[in-house]
Amino acid sequence: MTTYPLAALRILALHTQGLTTPNGTEPPPAPESLRGLLRQLGAVQIDTLHVVQRSHYLVPWSRLGRYDPADFDRLVYNPAQRCLFEGWLRAACILPLEEYHYQIPHQRRLREQPNNWYLQWLSQEANAELIPQVLERVRRDGALRTVDFEYHGPKRGSWWDWKPAKTALEYLYAFGDLMIADRVNFQRVYDLTERVLPNWVDVSEPTPEERDRHWIEEGVRAFGACEAAQAGDNAWMKRARSRPHVAALLAAGVFVPITAELTDGQSHEVLVHRDNLPLLEQAAAGELAARRTTFLSPFDSLFWPQRRDVRFWGFRQALEAYKPAPQRRWGYFCLPILHRDRLVGRFDPKMERGNGMLRLKALYLEPGVAPEDELVHDVAAAMRDFMAFHGAQDLVVERSVPAEFGEKLQAML
Repeated sequence: MTTYPLAALRILALHTQGLTTPNGTEPPPAPESLRGLLRQLGAVQIDTLHVVQRSHYLVPWSRLGRYDPADFDRLVYNPAQRCLFEGWLRAACILPLEEYHYQIPHQRRLREQPNNWYLQWLSQEANAELIPQVLERVRRDGALRTVDFEYHGPKRGSWWDWKPAKTALEYLYAFGDLMIADRVNFQRVYDLTERVLPNWVDVSEPTPEERDRHWIEEGVRAFGACEAAQAGDNAWMKRARSRPHVAALLAAGVFVPITAELTDGQSHEVLVHRDNLPLLEQAAAGELAARRTTFLSPFDSLFWPQRRDVRFWGFRQALEAYKPAPQRRWGYFCLPILHRDRLVGRFDPKMERGNGMLRLKALYLEPGVAPEDELVHDVAAAMRDFMAFHGAQDLVVERSVPAEFGEKLQAML
């Protein structure tokens, strides 16, 4: 085709992100399907917000439906099943262990050229002496949390005002001496890398250039389709750094430039990984369809390419948790609603764990989207599974725009 339709780009992007499977047709999620999903996505972002399930648990639910988060945890923290690890990509993420050696150049750079914050912290003699002491304590006593280190200093008034042992643990983790061996009540448990990392993991060190090229190639493969400026966004890479690698991958034929129509009605050049070209052709021919209705974490990797939400879907994803309440337009932690190949709305949930109530503080449809019975039926089916995933027995909709959408949804539930 000379110009690919926008619908084909959307379907390709959703398919490579595992978001096209019809609800209810997927097998019960097992550890192997969770492992396969992580390999497909490349990473899931970790976040501390906990109004519903944490983001790294929501991302698999969006694609696989209800599953046991303990199965996911075992893939990260159980030595007998460990195939994932906590590392760094776009932010703090969970990644397949096959990706571990791409962390090593960053660890080396931090060790050899610490940032100003660490240099200032290490300039205090007591702090510098603490690093080997904390490492030896972990070596001697095994995996430890911050609370395992006594602290008799001044009262800490802010969450980022870590006690010295916490900073030392994070220092050693950032530089590769320690890994996250477990989480207890979401608190990190640190242990020696040599005791956490399985023997089969590749620990050869790529060059920074090899790592960057790998991250860009795998990002575009997972994105399905994106513009050249977005190619490094899975690693939050600045465009000046990603641009020569994108050019090299284009020259090598790994990336293929196509022309496609975006939401502004104009034709634009878009990148597709050569492995995804057959999928794009199937989508353009109507042989590949998006048939899933689900809810997405604000940190979902579908939104990692900057502004692709607007360019592909005409939808502006917004996380407003860090804004003062009066400045929020949508709500604290809004989850976008995906219906087939469209982003049709969003809702601001809060799971009240004490009474089993899922409360939607606000529920919205996008302008121009009508609460037709088919849409409401599919959203209701996804909401039932979402409630079951959270152990919720009841749903309350405090506010709905339009009001008819919330009324119909509650009636169907």
